[in-house]
Amino acid sequence: FCTHRRVPVFTNNQYREMFVEELKDWIVGYQIRLSAWVLMPEHVHLVLMPAEDSRLGLLIGELKQRTSQKIHAQLKETRSELSKRLTTVRDGELRFALWQKRCYDHNCRDEESVWEKVRYCHENPVKRGLVSSPVDWKWSSLRWYEGKTDSPIEISL
Repeated sequence: FCTHRRVPVFTNNQYREMFVEELKDWIVGYQIRLSAWVLMPEHVHLVLMPAEDSRLGLLIGELKQRTSQKIHAQLKETRSELSKRLTTVRDGELRFALWQKRCYDHNCRDEESVWEKVRYCHENPVKRGLVSSPVDWKWSSLRWYEGKTDSPIEISL
């Protein structure tokens, strides 16, 4: 899913860390098996398996709401110019919008498809020119796969 107007919110380590903390709490709280993730400046990719009987759209909505509230509070506190770029009119009212309304999911039908999506996540920062090697991007699950001790999120296979 993408930030509102694709504003590059996650170029700031503080906002990245806030997102990661909420993601960790979310996967534990909703018993989600996370196979891969990458946080890019203006979007997120997750490869996950929700708990049985879960509705993915509602779960993603919860994650987006939680991260939006935390980051909005921080933007207000610091009087960041980003707040203006993340403001929109919804239902006739001026509102803060960290995320676009939709997210785009893809159902993986087999293990090969899952690993294809995992690789896609990990290569994304290289394709965008953010790093020369995927392992250099701290904000993805590749560091966990590589056994790095500074990997911010545990992966569940």
